[in-house]
Amino acid sequence: MAGPAVAPSVGAMTWNASEHGPVARLTFANPPDAFMSFAGLLELGDLLETYAEKPGDIKLIVLAGGTPGLFINHADLAELAKLGDGTATERERGAWSRALRLLEEIPQPTIAAIDGLASGGGHELALACTLRVGSPEARLQQPEVPAGIIPGGGGSVRLPRLIGPGLAADVILTGREVGAAEALRVGWLSRVFSGDFPAEVLSYASDIAKAPAPALAAAKKSIVMGSRLPFAEAQAQERALFSGVPAH
Repeated sequence: MAGPAVAPSVGAMTWNASEHGPVARLTFANPPDAFMSFAGLLELGDLLETYAEKPGDIKLIVLAGGTPGLFINHADLAELAKLGDGTATERERGAWSRALRLLEEIPQPTIAAIDGLASGGGHELALACTLRVGSPEARLQQPEVPAGIIPGGGGSVRLPRLIGPGLAADVILTGREVGAAEALRVGWLSRVFSGDFPAEVLSYASDIAKAPAPALAAAKKSIVMGSRLPFAEAQAQERALFSGVPAH
């Protein structure tokens, strides 16, 4: 069924939310360059908090780009300057960390559906998702180091854990774009869909969402939180989560 549409904010920023049975699709569009702003991050955080309150109804969340050729681009550089000069509000200062934390910690698994370029902060949002899938045109990039800075939204932390420190160092230090075929080969992307991309992503998400919500939430927590813990602690957490999931 159709879900709520999120009204545009300043700068034509838009998150459009639609619901397809147990799957919510959040589509980001800020044409022409799909730069991420504080307003977009705050909107995303609000949407994620809303869905976190109803994991039995919405069991999986897809993030997608609404600008042709782009998923989500890097942060709005003018707004990043506000962090440096102290003019950002308290909510703006916490906008990135809040959105990234929610993507990882809400009960529902999250999928980044990448059709085109995911760069900088946009790529870091994808890294915080439970799964990443792409079209053949997907391109992934952390461009900061050649520009004289480093990733600031977890790119240099999450990417090495996902693809290994050697390949992550190559990607981050060179700032190169990585295509869909290479990303799929190294596990950066879980799937590449070459047909009707939105429809194939929705079908994939809907198949996952057939599982009971408590099992999805527990599995996500075990995977995400377990990756941060020593093995014995992660295994103990898994056993506790296993005991807490009702049998079906």
